[in-house]
Amino acid sequence: MTEQKRTPLQQRLIDLDWEDLRFALALARHGSLSAAARALGVNHATVSRRIDRLQGAIGQLLFDRRKEGYRLTDTGQMVLDQLTRMDEAVLSLLSLPLQVEEGGLVRLTAARGLADGFLVDRLGELRQRLPTTDIELLGESRLMSLGRREVDIAIRLGQPKDSELVGKKIGLIGYGFYAAPAYLAELAGGAPLQFVGFDPDSAFVLEAAWMKREFPGQRIAFRTNSQTSQAAAARAGFGIALLPHYLAAEDPDLQRAPVDSETPQREVWLLMRKDLADKPRIRAVAEEIADLFDREKDFLLGAPAAS
Repeated sequence: MTEQKRTPLQQRLIDLDWEDLRFALALARHGSLSAAARALGVNHATVSRRIDRLQGAIGQLLFDRRKEGYRLTDTGQMVLDQLTRMDEAVLSLLSLPLQVEEGGLVRLTAARGLADGFLVDRLGELRQRLPTTDIELLGESRLMSLGRREVDIAIRLGQPKDSELVGKKIGLIGYGFYAAPAYLAELAGGAPLQFVGFDPDSAFVLEAAWMKREFPGQRIAFRTNSQTSQAAAARAGFGIALLPHYLAAEDPDLQRAPVDSETPQREVWLLMRKDLADKPRIRAVAEEIADLFDREKDFLLGAPAAS
């Protein structure tokens, strides 16, 4: 089947920068470059340049410049009417609700410790309820970007500051001091107190800042930016680690350490872009994750896991 050849005018319309139409509409409405510029929040030279480019693309003079201001030519009125209808049609299509199928891929991101130590083992019910939905879980030390569309849903510790995201608090994570039984026996026998903690580059992390404030000058025998590695170092006997309960409470090789200090808590927030919040597939996964954190709220705060 041969492709129908386009006329020069048709090709010029395809090649238009549709943003220029907005400037032409403003000039037609307000009648002067300065008034159009004020309405658009630009300078008058930008309006003039855009109009010249639009007229050049169409190959027709769209405006007459008169003493009382700019007026559409007959050709300009006809072209602008056509372009306005085309623009309205495109906007109408864009405003239609998208029918998103239940299945498909949903990309999540969370801190690596939360992803590996809590989420993965508990997503079985999600798989049963949404059998045609595929999950990609990125446990990252760096923050994956919702704005750059790297992920669909982000699970973050702490209240977000980005007003462009849809977010809700879905839980609280509690922390406790944990250590290997052998190290606790050494400590009871008079061994010096030492901790497992974060490396210096992780000083901005809430837990690291809290430890520095509560135990200034205390020896850190093992440092790492990974809480999973901190738990492993505590199991190996390097000292006492401040760990989220979900990572340590059910570990048979770790025990609660008798440290007399009230431990911190972290809020858990689920975040999505506004344009994704009503997509059925994304919303269904978000609701499942929120339900999961609600079911496990006692365990996350240090109580035994629900049976």
